[in-house]
Amino acid sequence: MCGILAVLGCSDDSQAKRVRVLELSRRLKHRGPDWSGLYQHGGFYLAHQRLAIIDPASGDQPLFNEDQAIVVTVNGEIYNHEELRKLLPNHKFRTGSDCDVISHLYEEYGENFVDMLDGMFSFVLLDTRDNSFIVARDAIGITSLYMGWGLDGSVWISSELKGLNDDCEHFECFPPGHLYSSKSGGLRRWYNPLWFSEAIPSTPYDPLALRRAFEKAVIKRLMTDVPFGVLLSGGLDSSLVASVTARHVAGTQAARQWGAHLHSFCVGLENSPDLKAAREVADYLGTIHHEFHFTVQDGIDAIEDVIYHIETYDVTTIRASTPMFLLARKIKALGVKMVISGEGSDEIFGGYLYFHKAPNKEELHSETCRKIKALHQYDCLRANKATSAWGLEARVPFLDKDFINVAMAIDPEWKMIKPGHIEKWVLRKAFDDEEHPYLPKHILYRQKEQFSDGVGYSWIDGLKAHAELHVNDKMMQNAGHIFPHNTPTTKEACYYRMIFERFFPQNSARLTVPGGASVACSTAKAVEWDASWSNNLDPSGRAALGVHLSAYEQQAALASAGAAPPEIIDNLPRMMKVGAPGVAIQS
Repeated sequence: MCGILAVLGCSDDSQAKRVRVLELSRRLKHRGPDWSGLYQHGGFYLAHQRLAIIDPASGDQPLFNEDQAIVVTVNGEIYNHEELRKLLPNHKFRTGSDCDVISHLYEEYGENFVDMLDGMFSFVLLDTRDNSFIVARDAIGITSLYMGWGLDGSVWISSELKGLNDDCEHFECFPPGHLYSSKSGGLRRWYNPLWFSEAIPSTPYDPLALRRAFEKAVIKRLMTDVPFGVLLSGGLDSSLVASVTARHVAGTQAARQWGAHLHSFCVGLENSPDLKAAREVADYLGTIHHEFHFTVQDGIDAIEDVIYHIETYDVTTIRASTPMFLLARKIKALGVKMVISGEGSDEIFGGYLYFHKAPNKEELHSETCRKIKALHQYDCLRANKATSAWGLEARVPFLDKDFINVAMAIDPEWKMIKPGHIEKWVLRKAFDDEEHPYLPKHILYRQKEQFSDGVGYSWIDGLKAHAELHVNDKMMQNAGHIFPHNTPTTKEACYYRMIFERFFPQNSARLTVPGGASVACSTAKAVEWDASWSNNLDPSGRAALGVHLSAYEQQAALASAGAAPPEIIDNLPRMMKVGAPGVAIQS
């Protein structure tokens, strides 16, 4: 992931303003530590912090067309750039960068080219011939993007809040699947798939079609000129990503450059569910596996950094971002710059445990649509920013546009959870190949674990205990007055909110974070599916009472029997690396 910052139509074109833009751009340097660039045209500034994945030698940004009249700063990957180049035979490309096609597509097709791009991206394009500009974000919002306005009427664009929050009068999240045009002065949605209307589809389930669509999504994401690997938690989604990648990596350009042995990475508390399952999958697939342990105290010590980088106070996002943040740092230290990850599957297939209570296929399908539309505020935000904090790029094949179209066209009756059909049964069945198995059966049919749970149940319990020490009852009694918007209802939520407000005190910042009731990561609407959930609002999968094998109701029984809670502070070595050959990592 790169970092982009643009100030457009500013009334100040002085050297002092240029210095200020550079200063703000440096706040995004963690996203792109390989190179930085700034283009200025009067009161228009386009800045870029580059993470070099494709064409590291010559793909520095901003990028230009032939006569340099059109300037682009881009964060992302365009997977079909080679096919798009073939549509532009009369254009001369300056670099081998996948993003180099954008300025030329604009020349050829005007503002209507965005839906031709297959990838994850956020970009700002300036046409210096008339000082018009467009801004666009990918379909689902895999890449992060914000938009703000200065008092002088200037428009600001940044990959992260911290690039514009101190200089804009108002700012907000740039919506995914949208394009902003200065000519029209407004936003319009360029991404218009059939599922977006939430109409109930009726296509019969075809397991082979689903499998082929996912394999294509993974294969196109093997495009890289730098070392890469896969994030492997041992759950269904990451295990399928690893399995398909392992099958197809050998014939790629990446394998010719860096070798065909796939590297996999996992993080967890010692003896956590994910570590055991990931180790087994890695052994089965023959990956070079890197396993990292962290302690509850490691995670607690990182919370402030996590909130600064992830830019949210949402409880479930912070819980899950912290282990990923710690893991990303270790991965980057090994020289890896890109990983493939499993986000998006639970939203598409109704994989969260609360979907067990979906009353009918219509409700299930509507909930999956709502979940996909909100991904940019939750799992995409986490995957993008937790990795970008250390200059690591995460790619997510489940959120491939073509794959989503196939998966969301399936009659949702097939996604309903019932006897013999556990959550995500249609995905599991698609890869249940007796002749050439992708995964061991018990992994293929392992119950869903949310990342924040799977790294070790004592992680969440430790966070709650830590918050108890820092937020007193009086603070909670007055929380509605202190935080009238998205008032925190737990001490853990209040603890995160106080940290967030210290970094991002503006009202616009707090409005970028979603709120509302949730159980086991549901939307507020789905809480209505079970009357008991309204008394147990927690984003952990264990809050799905009567569903999860380690539900809170069972833990409560253990506690009443005198079981001791986890220690918050321990004396274990911090962030140990075990398993894979090479240099042992320990701090």
